[in-house]
Amino acid sequence: MEAKEILKSHIAKIVSLTDEQFDYFFSHFKKGSFKKGQAIISANDLVDCEYFVVSGCLKSFYINDDLKMFILQFAMPTWWASDYNALYNHTKATIDVDCITDAEVLCLTNDDREKLCKEIHNVEHFFRWRTNKGFVAAQKRLLSFMNNNVKYRYEEFLNLYPEVYNIVPKNLIAAYLGVSRETLSRLYHPEK
Repeated sequence: MEAKEILKSHIAKIVSLTDEQFDYFFSHFKKGSFKKGQAIISANDLVDCEYFVVSGCLKSFYINDDLKMFILQFAMPTWWASDYNALYNHTKATIDVDCITDAEVLCLTNDDREKLCKEIHNVEHFFRWRTNKGFVAAQKRLLSFMNNNVKYRYEEFLNLYPEVYNIVPKNLIAAYLGVSRETLSRLYHPEK
């Protein structure tokens, strides 16, 4: 399926747009192709786009002063990724976004998103829905970190994102769960 059809199907699950409205909406996106390991956003970059994943898998992550990686998000097809703090507040990026696999994305600038939201009510509704859904997911993840042990978080991850588990290297899943690779290995290869 082409990028345009994937985005159209994704939007149609939430709101209705006429063909003319969708064509206008789609005209504001730019296609991007990235290779495995390639950076899309690096810390200290100025960020003016968010990225809709057409194919492949991205990761959003932060590396602290001790060079420990913390994964904020994996982004599979039909998911969105960016450094939203930098995007919305016009500051330099504090997180990185790169490609776990080769990836095709559609880029939408912050200015174009705001313009489209003002012009087409259903586009505004879609982005509000998407933002709310993302906030709820982030809140649930934070509460899980505060209340659940690593075994529970690991099983929760497997249940919520089985497709991610099969694509993403285990060291990155460990970074997402906030544990070492060795701890993760014990969870999926328990001793008898």
